[in-house]
Amino acid sequence: MIDPTWPPQPAPEALRPEALRRLHDAMAARVANGELPGLVTLLARDDDVQVDAIGTYGFDDPRPMRRDTPFRLASLTKPVLAALTLRLAQEGLFELAEPVDRLLPELAGRRVLADPGGPLHDTVAARRPITVEELLTFRLGIGISPEMLTSRPPILAAAEELHLVLADPDPRTPHPPDEWMRHFATLPLLTQPGERWHYNVGSLPLGVLLARAAGAPLAEVLRDRLLAPLGMTRTGFWTDPAQAALLPPPYMTDEETGRLAQRPVSPPQEWSRPPVFPSAAAGLLSTVDDYLAFARMLMNGGAHEGQQVLTAESVAAMTRNHLTPGQVTGAGMLLDGQGWGYGVAVAVSPDEVSPVPGRYGWSGGYGTAWFNHPQHRLIAIALSQTTDFLFNGALTDFSRLAVAAA
Repeated sequence: MIDPTWPPQPAPEALRPEALRRLHDAMAARVANGELPGLVTLLARDDDVQVDAIGTYGFDDPRPMRRDTPFRLASLTKPVLAALTLRLAQEGLFELAEPVDRLLPELAGRRVLADPGGPLHDTVAARRPITVEELLTFRLGIGISPEMLTSRPPILAAAEELHLVLADPDPRTPHPPDEWMRHFATLPLLTQPGERWHYNVGSLPLGVLLARAAGAPLAEVLRDRLLAPLGMTRTGFWTDPAQAALLPPPYMTDEETGRLAQRPVSPPQEWSRPPVFPSAAAGLLSTVDDYLAFARMLMNGGAHEGQQVLTAESVAAMTRNHLTPGQVTGAGMLLDGQGWGYGVAVAVSPDEVSPVPGRYGWSGGYGTAWFNHPQHRLIAIALSQTTDFLFNGALTDFSRLAVAAA
């Protein structure tokens, strides 16, 4: 008779209480200092899950942050939609290596700028088609580059005139998916497909591709293939008015005054109805526990409560670096030395957060962040709606202290 208790399994390792206290104190101090009104953090190691809701909704909104507070994920949408892409690829709806032309015929026969900063009429032919995988790895040949953070090349001006919203998530594009694709296809590429990493833009046509491949609206495909199997009932491109009213206001430092100010974008009523263009780059709302379900599925090699949502091979491909050293360097401060998998950054070397590489995750421009550290079995999530959280040292402190708790 087989003994089901043999071989003995190692007991789950708990998070370190002293390190958790240091993390709480560090985040609470930033709230007390007025760097953000509040946030919700979550650390998980195996079965030990610790959630900390600190502060309030806003500087003028005394409602306390709660574990079930919904947040605009911004770019934390990207990992979720990358996982959906792998799910549909597993179903045989497309192959990652195939050209996008079958599902996105608007992108066939691309032209490429002779000079990325030059006029739009000066182009050469693309040497080959864009592949589905290049949408995931942001190597399709167009997107945000470090140079665009300080300059406004003609292609960016043209995209703005077309209301394509290739960078910031708000204000939203007015175009439905097919119309958006028609406008987007009028732009040339910046570089040859596969040549360079450019941020953000690859996720936008990817969302259109997924809906066309599955023959249904993107929100429906996401719900049926990924959110429902993971029990992520409070994640979506919109929510009911009562839940939308619980969204904290977004904050960011005003360049003119140097002070944190509430941003006049993304009001709750905007999230109480389906968007015209569901953005696979930045369009989801979620809660800390919903995102934990997603992160845990990846940590468990694609498994969730006995169901294999993604294959272990898909998770491994999603969470390993696909960039060359030159592409990492060319990404500059946008990746800050990290590699890129499918919708996630990957720590390819020791850094200030951890001496052990292999950590993967991403952050969102409204002040959201997540990473998995497989070597420590650690999941770390921080949700705020203050953009400065990403850039004033708070995120680095959170990440470093989170690793210390494992």
